[in-house]
Amino acid sequence: MSGPLETPRLEATGLSKRYKGRVVLDDVGFSVAQGELVAILGPSGAGKTTLFRCLTGLTAPDEGSVRIGGAAVTKDAGRARRRVAIVFQHYNLVGRLSTLDNVLAGRLGHVSAWRGITRRFSRRDRLLALDCLDRVGLLSFATARADTLSGGQQQRVAIARALAQSADVIIADEPIASLDPTAAAGVLDLLRGIALSDGVGVVCSLHQTHFARSHSDRIVGLAQGRVVFDGPADAFDEAAAIRLYATPISEPDPSLNPTPRFQDIHP
Repeated sequence: MSGPLETPRLEATGLSKRYKGRVVLDDVGFSVAQGELVAILGPSGAGKTTLFRCLTGLTAPDEGSVRIGGAAVTKDAGRARRRVAIVFQHYNLVGRLSTLDNVLAGRLGHVSAWRGITRRFSRRDRLLALDCLDRVGLLSFATARADTLSGGQQQRVAIARALAQSADVIIADEPIASLDPTAAAGVLDLLRGIALSDGVGVVCSLHQTHFARSHSDRIVGLAQGRVVFDGPADAFDEAAAIRLYATPISEPDPSLNPTPRFQDIHP
């Protein structure tokens, strides 16, 4: 966790956004410390997608600001945006390319245009990409086409690509929505492990409250564009769930839906 003088990895302050007069975000603010995984919870239409677009600089807020490692993120601030890596719900891999080539895409912001276009990456970049694949347990799949992998494996390739970007913050937009419970637990374990080992901040949008409570350090609850909960994951109780979803927490039966930890899962 951050010390008293440490700059947050990510700091959102007073974010507000309107579309055609409708308020989508209303004075949203929170921070993410070094080594911290923050889960964003909220019902459909709560404003999570717009929030993530503002955090990554894809959309400019009407009011407020986003800072990554102290540097402001705007649509024109390329350097600050390169410090944010995105993990998408549907992986966003190029299926016909190898897993290694997909991971190397994380280096595009660090190399000249001609190297990126021709995919002539340096030996150093290739070794880094191979190391990232090794860290997610997929080194033996380096030459495999991405579209031959399972959903869980493809998401781990996407995480390896984010690692290769050497970013300060990883934004994971519903990264487990398309995965079965076992693969989902593995992906979340991996993201939390990266936060701790690399000191990056991770912001992860989730729908499943039980995963948010078991795998995140903090939960930020968003409803109707406003933050209605911001606290430690273990403090997200029935009252918080009702405030967020207007319904109590519904936990899965572990005997019917086991979710082993990442280290118990083999590629």
